[in-house]
Amino acid sequence: MRQCARCHKGSRMGGTRKLLRAHYNPVNWSRKYPNLQYARVDGKRMLVCTACLRTLAKAPRKARVAAAARA
Repeated sequence: MRQCARCHKGSRMGGTRKLLRAHYNPVNWSRKYPNLQYARVDGKRMLVCTACLRTLAKAPRKARVAAAARA
């Protein structure tokens, strides 16, 4: 199973519900996959979900802001 190398997010099962004569009928189960992209993390190429990719891009900026606050 493909999953994120950082947060281990994997696929999930999700269904839709159809309204039939005032009753919900759960039908059409489908598998939802995370949006995985190849990225270079700590010098290694790995599959990372886009949520972790955004967090990784934010990390150096946080360090710069903290250093500016100390100065």
